[in-house]
Amino acid sequence: MTDSALLERVLTDADPARTPRESAPDLRAIALRDRILRDTRAPRQHRAVVAGWASGLTVAAASAVVAVAVMVPQNAAVAGTPLPLEFDAGGTAAQILDDAQAALATSDGPAGAERAVQSASWSFAVDMGTRETEVVPQLVTTTWNPDLSGRTVAIEGVPYDPADAAANVGSEISSSGEVAWELDMAPGEFAAPIVDMPAATPENMRAVLEAYWLPSDPTGFDVVAAISSAKGQWTLTNAQESEMLGILEQVPGVEALGTSIDRLERPVTALRVPSPDGTSSDVVLLSADTGRIVGVERTNLLDNEAFAAGAIISYQLWDIEGIL
Repeated sequence: MTDSALLERVLTDADPARTPRESAPDLRAIALRDRILRDTRAPRQHRAVVAGWASGLTVAAASAVVAVAVMVPQNAAVAGTPLPLEFDAGGTAAQILDDAQAALATSDGPAGAERAVQSASWSFAVDMGTRETEVVPQLVTTTWNPDLSGRTVAIEGVPYDPADAAANVGSEISSSGEVAWELDMAPGEFAAPIVDMPAATPENMRAVLEAYWLPSDPTGFDVVAAISSAKGQWTLTNAQESEMLGILEQVPGVEALGTSIDRLERPVTALRVPSPDGTSSDVVLLSADTGRIVGVERTNLLDNEAFAAGAIISYQLWDIEGIL
């Protein structure tokens, strides 16, 4: 497989686009693409850092950068990616979702939907000469306005060795204070399909997810993808998240995983939704305290040229106040 084909496969596995492949990229997508190409071709450090992003950003820049993956040599894939979270089994998918909705009804949350998102994601920096790998956390803040202007700033986290099991499982997301990249968008350049978030009703929230590429006959994987895309642009209210979880409860392909502690040491309950083609699965993390959707982790399920089966290929966390 050629390098360009491998790059496309890695980006697709990390976060597949849901807009038509023939769609032209807009200014934001082009700017991000050019920045990535400049970074990956820098010869002085022999590094290849390849970014995957939220649904549609590669062709329509529909949301902020949310997930980062790496082009890992095949023989190094297992050693070069974070360890999966461990779960204590308990409850059905319906019970987990019902408990989360009950917590959302009684916990504090945003008074209204906000056109601002803070998220944490991971990149994997590979030295192509030595094949050594670093996990590089990245903290991303996106704010935007009704006129579709906006700004995205990514702050580098403090890198660590992926072979360090304690670092992979524990809370190792801390800001270095160094700006990795930033992007200003003029009015009309931020491609948001929803400019004003409607009230939290089942019908409204389904319409929102459809605007974020939810198909007419969705699987659980489709619903999680649409929710992730919406959360890439919006900080939602508890009621809005509750209605979206209600939509997830109605579709097939949602499995209970149980309870765990996420990579910010927060207690969570978790669901797993496999992709329809069986190549990957998403783990959805719900706060055990508030019921909010606080993370999605994607796992590769089949060996391929980029990743071994079981490799964590992207990870994104929301509700990360206090880290930046």
